Amino acid sequence: MKKFLFKFSLLFFLFVIPFKATAHEPENALIYLKIYEQENIEGSFHVNVHDLNNALNINLSKHVSLDEVNKHLDQIKEYLLKNSKFSYQNKDYKIVFNDDNEILWVGFGDFIAIGFYLEDSIDVPDTIDIMYKAFIDENPSHVNLLAMEYNWKAGLIDNQYEMALDFDKNNLTKTLSLTEGSTWTGFVAMIKQGIHHIWIGLDHILFIIALILPAVVRRRKTNNGNEISASAGIGNWQPVEKFKPAFYYIVKIITFFTIAHTITLSLASLQILTLPSRLVESLIALSIGLAAYHNIRPIFKGKDWIIAFVFGLFHGFGFATVLGELGFKGENLSLSLLGFNIGVEIGQLVIIAAIFPVLFLIRKLKLYPKFLVYLSILLIIISLYWLTERAFDIDIPLDEEIKRKLFPIVKWLGLR
Repeated sequence: MKKFLFKFSLLFFLFVIPFKATAHEPENALIYLKIYEQENIEGSFHVNVHDLNNALNINLSKHVSLDEVNKHLDQIKEYLLKNSKFSYQNKDYKIVFNDDNEILWVGFGDFIAIGFYLEDSIDVPDTIDIMYKAFIDENPSHVNLLAMEYNWKAGLIDNQYEMALDFDKNNLTKTLSLTEGSTWTGFVAMIKQGIHHIWIGLDHILFIIALILPAVVRRRKTNNGNEISASAGIGNWQPVEKFKPAFYYIVKIITFFTIAHTITLSLASLQILTLPSRLVESLIALSIGLAAYHNIRPIFKGKDWIIAFVFGLFHGFGFATVLGELGFKGENLSLSLLGFNIGVEIGQLVIIAAIFPVLFLIRKLKLYPKFLVYLSILLIIISLYWLTERAFDIDIPLDEEIKRKLFPIVKWLGLR
């Protein structure tokens, strides 16, 4: 068991630290479509500068300009043509680029919007098959989205940015109905996006782990019923006897976390209250460390829910980054918001269902108190690492150096 815990901690360190400090940079490329009567179908590709640099091996700057983009525009267009297709009944529409290009500066990375239209698409069909695999070959976790800005045939007027389809490595081609409203399809797609985001949002996962680590143990009590002080040592924990009270504890904590991030996700997505992305990301990183420190020395004794609720508010702003800065707004924002939030909750429940039973099974091991404390210390280190990168907007190459130095050890342990 000692060997298992050692390998687990090492793996945790090696594969958690290297994740990007900006955890809410969505792995998405988008297509926005406009369908007008007696006109060709119009649209625009929205692609992230970071993704373009990786896929095309170019070096667009962090705050790119159109002049800089124009130097690589032919290469970018060629890549988009290769990785997208619009067709109907075995007829492929020719994608024709126009000069309607712009830079979208958002908190999680610059996007380049490249306008186009589909040649000879004036007679709009009832359905259209769309293939969109940009960046998916390079990054299998990438998920692309298609949204409708305007569609007269489906009665979609002044209803900006309704999610219609999503594309992943298993679904590169999908059929879009142009005569039926795609509300349900978009709603389901947003649920999937919520699940996807919580699963790739490592900082959210680590915060949840920090919250549930002490759920299966309690601090020992003195003869008069008071809890032994945290300064008394790491061995002064005792396992809970029953599954139900432990599970109730974590459900209560996660409920406060859910309530909090639902509030701010709604406020930010509806543009009622927003905070700078850099501040939000920094506070989310800090939340992991404070939740972990609370496991060692309680900050709010007997009121663990306060940690979950207060920092859940900032996690909600992080979730809203995906919706708000990708441009989902208008009449269907409420459905997009609801679907995304449901997806986040499903994703959280799956994480808890996967981790909590394991913790309950090992809670009686003498090593568990040390495991709890040492893993909490590791979470604090990760938190400070991310906080430094996010707060000061710097890239610390420590993660790559750690991986390089420890690779022989990992190989020796038979982990790779």
